[in-house]
Amino acid sequence: MTLFCSPVGSDSRTVMPPVFLLLPGDARPQGFVDALPTEMSVKIFGELDTPSLCSAVRTCRRWRDIIEDSDQLWRTQCLSVRTVCQREVDRDRRDGLSWKVTLVRNYTRSRMKRDWLRGRYSHVRSWEELSGRKTTPLDAETWGEILQAELDR
Repeated sequence: MTLFCSPVGSDSRTVMPPVFLLLPGDARPQGFVDALPTEMSVKIFGELDTPSLCSAVRTCRRWRDIIEDSDQLWRTQCLSVRTVCQREVDRDRRDGLSWKVTLVRNYTRSRMKRDWLRGRYSHVRSWEELSGRKTTPLDAETWGEILQAELDR
């Protein structure tokens, strides 16, 4: 069995090309998800970060089915978001939301909250300086955490 993929450019925004397997006697290559057991495909998809996983879902029906059916993939991504948005993730899970829905609801919030807590916006003097940036509503407790972090700086 031979594994190959086409070369990737040095640009970090380059999308990874599909990986194909050539099986003995096959006239055409197969995608890895068709040639490997589902568990192996899930392991491979598990190496993706959140934006890449969400892009992979839109690649083809087979990838979508594998990723959508794997609670494990969404749980892993969601737990990384939980390091920043523990209260929000725990609340959503307590309310019975799936790992995927919890991730979708909290991903942007976690990125924004992390940036605020790290002081990325400490120099901002008005909301106009934030125009064009992706934002999401934050609750009063989160703003309290952010203000405390600013006071501690």
